[in-house]
Amino acid sequence: MKSQLGAAAGAFASLCLILGLGSSAYAQNSSQDTGTARKEALVTVHASGPFEVKLNPLPAYNDAEGAMLGRMSIDKQFHGDLEGTSKGEMLSAMTGVKGSAGYVAVERVTGTLHGRSGTFVLQHSATMNRGEPQLTIIVVPDSGTGQLEGLVGTMKINIADGKHSYEFEYTLPGEEGKKP
Repeated sequence: MKSQLGAAAGAFASLCLILGLGSSAYAQNSSQDTGTARKEALVTVHASGPFEVKLNPLPAYNDAEGAMLGRMSIDKQFHGDLEGTSKGEMLSAMTGVKGSAGYVAVERVTGTLHGRSGTFVLQHSATMNRGEPQLTIIVVPDSGTGQLEGLVGTMKINIADGKHSYEFEYTLPGEEGKKP
């Protein structure tokens, strides 16, 4: 039984890795994933702007192995093409090697994206390999509500002089043939 659970967990982890690494392809091929043919191709729209983030430590899990696991709440205020807020949670792991760490996070965004209101969920997966960062942030499939139903996309975070900003590439039904 224990080995079956381990195998299932390994398969799930592999699936998550594949989805995270294929996020750009997912965004480009999302119309094929729905099982319904669309007559018009979706237009990729670009959104950008600054945001403020507040991270608050939460009680850590019991870490008998010394992997330095951490947990934090996330509160964000988005401005620009995306006006809204988000709330979420982050899990992190530090290592004994300087510049090596990882985190995963999920946050629910509530707001208006280029004038369309609703909510959606962002999923983060990040690693730092001896100072070399890799970050993937995708919209969780089918998480959009209201006027953001059907939202698919990827987000990048930029930090310059201590200030945060986002670059968001997305597609949304009803945006066919429109230019932002």
